[in-house]
Amino acid sequence: MAEGLGTAAKGFGATSTTEDVLAGVDLRGKRILITGVSAGIGVETARSLAAHGAHVVGAARDLKKAEAATAQVRNDAAANGGGFELIELQLASLKNVRLCAYAVLEMGKLFDVVIANAGVMATPFGDTLDGFETQFGTNHLGHFVFVNRIAGLIRDGGRLINLSSAGHRYSNVDLEDPNFERTPYEPMVAYGRSKTANILFAVEFDRRHRSRGVRAAAVHPGAIQTELGRYMGPEKLQQLVQQINERLAEAGKGPFQWKTIPQGAATSVWAGVVASAEEIGGKYCENCHIGQLVPNEVNFSEGVRAYALDPKNAEALWKKSEEMVGESF
Repeated sequence: MAEGLGTAAKGFGATSTTEDVLAGVDLRGKRILITGVSAGIGVETARSLAAHGAHVVGAARDLKKAEAATAQVRNDAAANGGGFELIELQLASLKNVRLCAYAVLEMGKLFDVVIANAGVMATPFGDTLDGFETQFGTNHLGHFVFVNRIAGLIRDGGRLINLSSAGHRYSNVDLEDPNFERTPYEPMVAYGRSKTANILFAVEFDRRHRSRGVRAAAVHPGAIQTELGRYMGPEKLQQLVQQINERLAEAGKGPFQWKTIPQGAATSVWAGVVASAEEIGGKYCENCHIGQLVPNEVNFSEGVRAYALDPKNAEALWKKSEEMVGESF
């Protein structure tokens, strides 16, 4: 991997694309696993890495859809010495998650990077097949089981990159009522809890695996118009953008900007194969740099809440997650 090409040296930021951050990077011989490669930034993440010579294993819930969505990934891989293959992974079913993990373990091939990219956002109230609230169960618990089961295949010196979001600022995790059994359900609060969980999982995974050089980080890709927002509808989306713009104006900043898909995938790629492992380990990354801590009571356009990086919170979530899935790692 292109170790040590730090942000400052390269001048990467919010408008950097996957091609910007991967300029001159040769990934031939690297194996990278990415979940959620049937749409949006998952497809672009896979394409850009395969186009620079990596062998990418893409996991998706709907293989037929993923096959169609990744035609360009295969083309770019074939043209540049990379490779691409698909596996089925349904994060809302722990039975399927365990079957997928078993199949990956059976292959027995090591990975340099695992990118936990798949997720859902602002869904109506519902449950996964195992009875977990949909967003927490899919975004966090599905990845928690899958990644931990294949953790031994992450090569010494490798990385785990969890896709989180600025949406983590909507809520800390609620370990007393993770399934909204007593709390009134609010889609963005549930999303916030799951995205905070993605960061905390990276923090604790990093602590547990850094002795063998494996580092973990969480990334916020930025706001991109993809399928992820399909449950929100144009009206809700407009309200959200208006709220963000009000906060930005209060902070004396310019209006909200959507990112393109190649800009949205850039931070995953930067944290996965470009930034130094020491720089990103246990951190929250955004706009191709490390996110700074911001106070809970103030609204910022960038930054990470302290609760999302709190080691005790991360350890408590790990224990609660083990209890919920009935498995210890």
